[in-house]
Amino acid sequence: MGLEMDEAFYQDPEHRPKPTVGEAGEIPLIDLSPLAAESAEAQQALPGLLDQVEAACRDWGFLQVVNHGVPLELLEGLQLAAREFFALPAEEKAQVRRDAMNPWGYYEGEHTKNVRDWKEVLDFMVPGEATVLAAKDQGDRGSEIWRNQWPECPPQLRDAGQRYGRAVEELAFKLLELISLTLGLPAKRLNEFFEGGSPSTFIRLNYYPPCPAPHLALGVGRHKDAGALTVLAQDDVGGLDVKRRSDGEWVRVKPIPGSLIINVGDIIQVWSNDKYESAEHRVSVNSERERFSIPFFFNPDMSTMIEALEELVSDGAPRKYEAYNWGMFFKTRKDSNFGKLAAENIQIHHFKKNTQ
Repeated sequence: MGLEMDEAFYQDPEHRPKPTVGEAGEIPLIDLSPLAAESAEAQQALPGLLDQVEAACRDWGFLQVVNHGVPLELLEGLQLAAREFFALPAEEKAQVRRDAMNPWGYYEGEHTKNVRDWKEVLDFMVPGEATVLAAKDQGDRGSEIWRNQWPECPPQLRDAGQRYGRAVEELAFKLLELISLTLGLPAKRLNEFFEGGSPSTFIRLNYYPPCPAPHLALGVGRHKDAGALTVLAQDDVGGLDVKRRSDGEWVRVKPIPGSLIINVGDIIQVWSNDKYESAEHRVSVNSERERFSIPFFFNPDMSTMIEALEELVSDGAPRKYEAYNWGMFFKTRKDSNFGKLAAENIQIHHFKKNTQ
C-alpha cells in the first residue's frame, strides 16, 4: 500500500478521529499467574480472579492480561515473519491474495462499515490448514473448502504462525473457562461449541503503513468483533481505541510490554443473554510510524447455532436473540469485506427479539 490517499479511505466527518485521544488507563489489567499455580494456591486465588474477569467483561468488554503463559519467543518469531512478509513487493504478496471463494490469505482492500481500511492483512486459520463450510451452514449453496495460503517468503511464517496459534488457543480456552465460571456455569460448559469438523478460529497479521491523512482515515473503522473472544498482541506504537461505555468517548489502549489484550465478541454477548456486551473499537493510524498487530479470533465450529445458553434464560429472562447459524453468519461477514455494500453488513442486532 502506497501513500496515495483515495477518497475511499475517508471516514464520514462524525467518525473521523479527533486530534487527541485519552489513554484508557481504566481498562483492567489482570494477572493470570494463579492459573499456573499449584492446585491449592490456584483454588485460593480463583474467586478474586473471577471477580476481576467478571467486572472487566461487564464494564468494559476489554481487559489486558499479563503472566498469560504464551511464550514471548513465539510472538516475536511471528512478528518478525510478519514484518518480512509485508515488506515484500506487492506482486509477491498478491500471489497469496484471498478472494470471495477463500477468505484465507493476503488482502489490501478490506472495508469496515463500508469504508476502506488503511491496512494490509494476512489471514490464516489455526491450528489446522483448511476448513469445510458445509452447504447447510450457508443456505444450501454448496459446500466450500477454505485453505490456508502460505507465501514462499518468509519460509518460516507458516511454522511461526501455527506454533503461536497453538499457544494462544490454550490461553483462549482458559479464558473461556473463566468466563463460563463468571456466568455461574461449569468451567468447560462452552468448550463443546469449539469441537467439530469445521473450525473457524483464525489469526490475522495486520500492517498499518504510515498514513498521509490520519485525521481522515482509520486503520480499522469502528466495529465489534463477531466471534467469541479476540486475543490481541500489539507492538509499541499503539493505535487501538475503545469506546468507553460511561461517556461514549474513544480512549487509547496503552501498549504494555508482555501483555495481551482480550475482548469479548458478539457470540459471548448472545450466549450470556446480554450480561456481557461486545465493545466497539477501532484502530487509529499515524503519519510517521508503521504499526503491526496480531489478533487471534477465537471462534466456534461452523455448524454451531448461536443462542443464549439455556441455563441463563427463564420466564422472567427470556432469550433476547433469535438463534443463528455461525457458519452462515461468518460467511456473510467475510463476503462483505470485498467492497462497499448497499446496506450494513450482518450484525447480531438483526437477530434481536422484540421483547416489548
